[in-house]
Amino acid sequence: MQTTKFDVCVLGRIGYDLYALEYNRPLAEVQHFSRHLGGSSANIAIGLSRLGLKVGIISAIGDDALAAYLTRVLSQEGVDAQYVRVAKGYNTSLCLTEVSPPDHFPQVFYRQNPADSQVIVGPAEEAYIQQARMFVTNGTSLSASPARESTFKALQTAQEAGLRTVLDIDYRASSWASPADAGDAARQALKWVDVVLGNEDEWVLLTGQQEAKLQAEAAMGLGVKIAVCKLGSKGVIACTHDATCSSQPIPIKVVSTIGAGDGFAAGFLYALDRNLTLEECLHYGNAAAAFVVSQVSCSDAMPRPGELADILSRAIRSS
Repeated sequence: MQTTKFDVCVLGRIGYDLYALEYNRPLAEVQHFSRHLGGSSANIAIGLSRLGLKVGIISAIGDDALAAYLTRVLSQEGVDAQYVRVAKGYNTSLCLTEVSPPDHFPQVFYRQNPADSQVIVGPAEEAYIQQARMFVTNGTSLSASPARESTFKALQTAQEAGLRTVLDIDYRASSWASPADAGDAARQALKWVDVVLGNEDEWVLLTGQQEAKLQAEAAMGLGVKIAVCKLGSKGVIACTHDATCSSQPIPIKVVSTIGAGDGFAAGFLYALDRNLTLEECLHYGNAAAAFVVSQVSCSDAMPRPGELADILSRAIRSS
């Protein structure tokens, strides 16, 4: 199949999310849910697509009743899914989320024999990756074979083709035997990675260091060019070999914090693709995250350009 040129190629998990419609009710007592496409990589892909970038995704989903819904949503959102394979005998990941604003959002993940662990990167996928400017993947894709080896191959292919490569650490305990295993796998990937995104706990997992400066130094010693640490209510900090900058979160009424990290990634990477300054990239990331947390769901909550611009302008007026 003839591929076309993309701004961004994303590799990673696509899931099926159920969010409680009854707020402030324990998950075990919730009777009604709304359905959404989920999975960190799929959320980021949709976020970038909504902001106007041409995005393709490489993944695998289960041979089940959910598959058609997930591929339909990707198509509706303008994400090319020609390399989303159906993995027979494997399951589409499922996540249930309680919604108890402002800060209680427990989740239950079902990832037995997950289809996204069966991602294969062969010659066709390699050619697909080479058509993009940026390649984005996540740590969960490293949790099992053959997806682990495929992700390493994809990162190497992207780096050798001159793409900017991005790893979202994306630690999910249910996918790993131990945090140490997750950190070790992510460190193995860093030789092919330009940009790393993670929260405070994920950076400790990756580097074994507690201080942001030491974490960034450890990552850059392995070849990383930009290290971004998301600090939740304290904002975000980013380091390069030459500079460090930070950005405060944008005040907004929180409905659900689920998806904030994926929203940040979409806004940040969109700005990075536009060659904005690192500080501007952080502002864009924070604005996208703020828009996401003002709603329920991840992919459906990703901002479009006008919505992102509105959040940014309100942040400037209030500063």
